[in-house]
Amino acid sequence: MDLEQLLTDRLTPAFATVAGVPVNPIVRRSPRADFQSDAALALARRLGRPPRAVAAEVLEHADLADVCSVAEVSGPGFLNLTIADEALAGLVHAIAADPRLGVPLAADPETVVVDYSAPNVAKEMHVGHLRSTVIGDAAARLLEWLGHRVLRANHLGDWGTPFGMLIEHLVDLGEMGTAQELSVGDLDAFYKAARTTFNADEAFRERARRRVVALQGGDPATLRLWRLLVEQSERYFMTVYDLLDVTLTKRDFHGESSYNDLLGPAVEDLDRLGLLRESEGASCVFPPGSVGRDGEPLPLIVRKSDGGYGYAATDLAAIRQRTGTLGATRLLYVVGLPQRRHFEMVYAVAAQAGWLVPPARAEHVGFGSILGSDGRMLRSRAGGSVKLVGLLEEAILRATALTRERNPELGEAEAAAVGRAVGIGAVKYADLSSDRHRDYVLDWERMLSLDGNTAPYLQYAYSRIRSIFRRIGTAAPLDTAISLAEPAERALAFELVGFGRVVGEVAENLEFHHLAGYLYRLAAAFSAFYEQCPVLRADGPVRDSRLVLCDLTARVLGQGLHLLGIRTPERM
Repeated sequence: MDLEQLLTDRLTPAFATVAGVPVNPIVRRSPRADFQSDAALALARRLGRPPRAVAAEVLEHADLADVCSVAEVSGPGFLNLTIADEALAGLVHAIAADPRLGVPLAADPETVVVDYSAPNVAKEMHVGHLRSTVIGDAAARLLEWLGHRVLRANHLGDWGTPFGMLIEHLVDLGEMGTAQELSVGDLDAFYKAARTTFNADEAFRERARRRVVALQGGDPATLRLWRLLVEQSERYFMTVYDLLDVTLTKRDFHGESSYNDLLGPAVEDLDRLGLLRESEGASCVFPPGSVGRDGEPLPLIVRKSDGGYGYAATDLAAIRQRTGTLGATRLLYVVGLPQRRHFEMVYAVAAQAGWLVPPARAEHVGFGSILGSDGRMLRSRAGGSVKLVGLLEEAILRATALTRERNPELGEAEAAAVGRAVGIGAVKYADLSSDRHRDYVLDWERMLSLDGNTAPYLQYAYSRIRSIFRRIGTAAPLDTAISLAEPAERALAFELVGFGRVVGEVAENLEFHHLAGYLYRLAAAFSAFYEQCPVLRADGPVRDSRLVLCDLTARVLGQGLHLLGIRTPERM
């Protein structure tokens, strides 16, 4: 239990006694004391009494003797609370002895579907896929660690009219040639060549159209060629995921094609429920509250005028399957913010159909764009999309060069491993430490800096602590009493006991910059502690206590970075 919750639990009955009804104590950290509650001010207005008198009466009824060394009324009626060193030390000791670092498993585990990454078959992954993949993977890691059943869903674009063009291009190249070209990840060249031929050759266009009909009709030869495209693309995607160090596997690929058999029944359900309306030949649902700029009702098209199904039908069929068949109660869609209106409408229709009703709920985990140094969308020098593999390889090269420069004693293999951990970590942390709703600028110098709120700074703090234990050759004595005589020890202890609260909040709001910010504050508190409080030169009990603080800091940093998908090298 964290301190804010402990104080809240102690003050809540006291406020209820004074008010006669439940009152939220609203406990916060404060520069005037360790914590402060201003709930007595609002309560006093309701009761028509002086705020200081109300605050004093609350203190009379509050059971704080074993938690606070000072509990007093301040100013117009604030409650200032100073935590007793013994209570703070006891919490630190309990967290140090807990393999889960004071973070409990979820009381009510859920089945959670995390829909993220979603590249397109026969196209290379570009920088636009980075945020979905990194944020989605952090969500999956965090919720899984808390004990939820997490189902990763990588919604591949593997179906539709472009595949007629791609399959015909495959036929022209020959299967062996195509397999060789795609196996090296040159998907963009393959796609562009197919598009060029399609645009220039009427006979090719006609063949491509016929191939689409054959594909949708289940022609065995066409399906075999389509599977070749999908399999080669999936191999390429897995090399990118391995480089990016995310937890997606081949089992998590769920292409649009996998929902084909679910589309008809989903639309039939909508029709049976009386939700479908014809609009210009298309079958639509008009979700309540959805209007366009002209104020007219905005339709969600589920079946187009030519009889084909649109993206909305696939998304609705997926929700129907995920809540009905899979039993999911939390659906996370990690997709860019421009798709917000689409998902709002899909969720509204799914709710109307009875497929998305409490406790099941769906959340659009939206995010902004990655910008270049000019403040515009990040582009290659040629003006095209930046390939994700190229971005990651550049990060590794830069980080490896810095690693060799700072620590030439590392062997070649270790320097390469550290460079990869630091480079990929820098890319991920730059993303996750930013408010996901906002755009951010890709700045190599800042991302790879050992100073400031960066992954290398946190990784260095971790490796610095691990070096302490390499020097002494033993683990921290976890059964020792914790001493918090110095202000820097106390400040570090306050950060350590806050880990569980931050993790719990981020599990709900998926605002990973709050977790990143916490880890940065923890590393900064440790740096101040390490400078002001000698560890190995301290005497007996104090030395042991400080070793426990060091060890616990490393464990929290390591776990926190792991939840963000970032490795922690033992040496840097």
